[in-house]
Amino acid sequence: MNKPLRRISIFCGLLVLALLIRTNWLQYVQAEELSTRKENRRVQIAQYATQRGNIIVAGGKAITGSDTTDGSDYKYKRTYIDGPLWAPVTGYASQAFGSTQLESLEDKILTGNDDRLFFDRTIGMFTGEKKAGGNVVTTLMPEAQQAAFDKLGTKTGAVAAIDPRTGAILALVSTPSYDPSSFAGNSKTDEKAWVELKDSAEKKLVNRALRETYPPGSTFKVVTAAAALEHGVVTDINAPTDTPEPFLLPTTKTPMVNHAKGCEKATLNFALQVSCNSVFANVADKVTKDKMLETAQKFGFNNDKIDTPVRAFASVYDKNMDRPSNSLSAIGQYNTAATPLQMAMVAAAVANDGKLMKPYMVDQLTAPNLDIIEKHEPQEMSRPLSPGNAQKLQQMMVNVVENENGTGGKAKISGVTVGGKTGTAQHGEKNAKRPYAWFISYAKTDKGSPVAVAVVIEDSEADREDISGGGLAAPVAKAVMEAVLKNQG
Repeated sequence: MNKPLRRISIFCGLLVLALLIRTNWLQYVQAEELSTRKENRRVQIAQYATQRGNIIVAGGKAITGSDTTDGSDYKYKRTYIDGPLWAPVTGYASQAFGSTQLESLEDKILTGNDDRLFFDRTIGMFTGEKKAGGNVVTTLMPEAQQAAFDKLGTKTGAVAAIDPRTGAILALVSTPSYDPSSFAGNSKTDEKAWVELKDSAEKKLVNRALRETYPPGSTFKVVTAAAALEHGVVTDINAPTDTPEPFLLPTTKTPMVNHAKGCEKATLNFALQVSCNSVFANVADKVTKDKMLETAQKFGFNNDKIDTPVRAFASVYDKNMDRPSNSLSAIGQYNTAATPLQMAMVAAAVANDGKLMKPYMVDQLTAPNLDIIEKHEPQEMSRPLSPGNAQKLQQMMVNVVENENGTGGKAKISGVTVGGKTGTAQHGEKNAKRPYAWFISYAKTDKGSPVAVAVVIEDSEADREDISGGGLAAPVAKAVMEAVLKNQG
């Protein structure tokens, strides 16, 4: 080979080598970044190029669907059945505004792009079947979801219901809600609906059951009672405590206000029944802040990795407060904050004899042909209470509902053992805002406890003086428990 030809060959060889290096760089180093860039519409177009799989609730009913669209790069558009009812579970999948919750977390299954569906896609190439998405089968019970949604009605609030035996989430409602179908496309109409929702003063897009925390008020006294029993401060729930009237917050001259009567030296059992603030503030001081914190964390407080798989906001029991603040926190005030899911977990652990199961809402992932590709197995999360102490706390919570002087009488169900605790949480500057109404409860039959519920109502049309957990939230919890019991025979 003469010299000019050799130079040209070397030059061409270098060009080919550079091309190979560049191609491999793009393919293996930059591929992830390029495929996920906002400017890359191909990913989103591919996302809606095939019919998405469905999100399914207990009983096998699909609560999502897909419609074909015209005049758009996107072949399919997501549709929802009873969208506002199920939005806190599904989230949304919008051609223009992205996706959230199960629609986002399980997107690879729903679009059929998950690696575990490789075999189905390969078979489809030979049989000519079109690519299709897999399905997400949830634990949500339609009857319980509908009962919670109907009972909340026009009120702003949330409900979380759990099967204490497994941790399966049975209902997850947030009101006011929204219809994800209204902005699933990319038209001007969809954009208008999205903007109205995004800027809504009612915060309709917020999932209040998982991603909003509230002062839990007196429902937190169940956690304080658990700490007192577990750490030996109280061994007999029917023995008088040494609580004076008035009780001054430790190291201060500030009296703890009681709205109930008969709290002086009241037993723990009576104090929960009528909701004595002073007794629980006194008991929490004896337990000490560190041991209160230990028990609260066993129930799930301060855990920012509770994934259902949608991640719940961390509920808070302050790690760095002083003695008087610990006493205030023990009645659900000061910095204490909880999601409705967290308080349902508290009731569930008590009902399940002290064993807290990890909450979850996806039971199975299935292929388009309904073959199971992943099934959830219930997992124990912690043991905040011994079985003996859990049963003592069950007696106390049943007393709240069954005793004629208890604050939770509106949750009573004929022929069923119901335990509960009310809460009315003050908030806002100088507690000027309308209080939150709380109720946590469980139902128990001879087959065990199939449901624990937490209800919070942010606002209602009731007069401020008439807002109470027992009056507003307990009937909602009762309706959910009845729906679960009826469904399970």
